[in-house]
Amino acid sequence: MIHLEHINLVVKNMEATLAFYRAALPHWRVRGNGFDHWHGMPRQWLHFGDDYQYLAFSDNGQGENRDLTTLNLGLAHFAFVVGNIDDLVARLAEAGFNADKQGAENPYRKNFYYLDPNGFEVEFVEYLSDLPKERNHYHD
Repeated sequence: MIHLEHINLVVKNMEATLAFYRAALPHWRVRGNGFDHWHGMPRQWLHFGDDYQYLAFSDNGQGENRDLTTLNLGLAHFAFVVGNIDDLVARLAEAGFNADKQGAENPYRKNFYYLDPNGFEVEFVEYLSDLPKERNHYHD
């Protein structure tokens, strides 16, 4: 079996980043962290997740994230499946984060897209069916 273990992201501010992901994923925790150098630059690194999957963050990111309104090369977004999208939206709003946009209407899922403090687009999706044919429904 193959599954995605982690995504490694360079971020500007570790605390702002953690505030977003802690609100979105309250069951996750800091698994490990430390300080080192990356190509001669100091950085803090941190792994935030559970025992099986995590987000790896390194701070001191420079520049701007890719413009999501273009077809420029780079990460478009990554997504998490959640059990209750309404609870997630409420948690993020309480923490000061509002959705950037809602996904297209679909009878088998509800989804929202957020921009994290670093400009990464993160999708959260709640599936309303356990049937693969319905979960993977694209068009009528």
